[in-house]
Amino acid sequence: MKQRHPEKIKNIVSPLKKKPNWIRSKIVNSQIFFKTKEIVNKNKLTTVCQEANCPNITECWSKKHATFMIMGDTCTRGCAFCDVKTGKPSALDFMEPFKVSKAVQELQLNHVVITSVDRDDLVDGGANHFKEVINEVKKNNPKTTVEVLTPDFLKKGNAYEKVLEAGPDVFNHNIETVPSLYLKVRPGSRYFTSVELLKSVKIKKPNIFTKSGIMLGLGEKKDEVMQVMDDLRMAEVDFLTIGQYLQPTTKHFPLDRYVHPEEFQEFKNIAISKGFLLVSSTPLTRSSYHADTDFKILKEARDKSLGCHQLQ
Repeated sequence: MKQRHPEKIKNIVSPLKKKPNWIRSKIVNSQIFFKTKEIVNKNKLTTVCQEANCPNITECWSKKHATFMIMGDTCTRGCAFCDVKTGKPSALDFMEPFKVSKAVQELQLNHVVITSVDRDDLVDGGANHFKEVINEVKKNNPKTTVEVLTPDFLKKGNAYEKVLEAGPDVFNHNIETVPSLYLKVRPGSRYFTSVELLKSVKIKKPNIFTKSGIMLGLGEKKDEVMQVMDDLRMAEVDFLTIGQYLQPTTKHFPLDRYVHPEEFQEFKNIAISKGFLLVSSTPLTRSSYHADTDFKILKEARDKSLGCHQLQ
């Protein structure tokens, strides 16, 4: 059987810590869950919900919320925290834009999140494929807003601009962790490349909401998290998500600790005081968790902010 994480085979075994009572996924017995699964499978699509073993999958799919992962299920990088399969990816599926668009239509989504694996093997990192998927979704679902969660397009120049040409409503790229942990947690990525990407998106397209996320429980210090917040605000990021790192297997990056919900609330208060339009900070917060509702809140927050500026 082919190894899902060949780069982690030689890692030392780090026993999984017992989850506290506040880390409990919602179990939803819903026919809608199975209908969502049927639509995803019928269109032969990949979702990050499945590939990353998301704890919120039953709740989200029972509301017809699925995050589509384009360009295959195999990532060219081997981040120490991630449960997505790593290795040599297959060729792009040029029917994928139509498949995603069809699934969005069948699920009757008001808001869709589209993410991808890292595709360092492609000249543009897959940016043009993102563009084609967004264009097709918007063409056939004109009332649906589109949120993208992209890779960093490291060493791909201005490839990210192709994504912007398609006019996504939200551009998300996750910082994931603090700079001091990057070499261990995200060895194939660079912290300031990610910050610069978010900054460049806001400069190029000021009206697009920008978003980023960070995990807690990897061994970061409080002041480091606050520095990440400052860096993201310098890049004018609108929306910050903060969630608990959950160690997928004994070969993944070892969990340092489970962070108490009160601490998540404290970080939320700090982040709001720094000027983010919206902050989601709970143990089970994930990038696309409640993304449709959050988009509406984002728009209201911006409208309110603009109104305040006009009154001054």
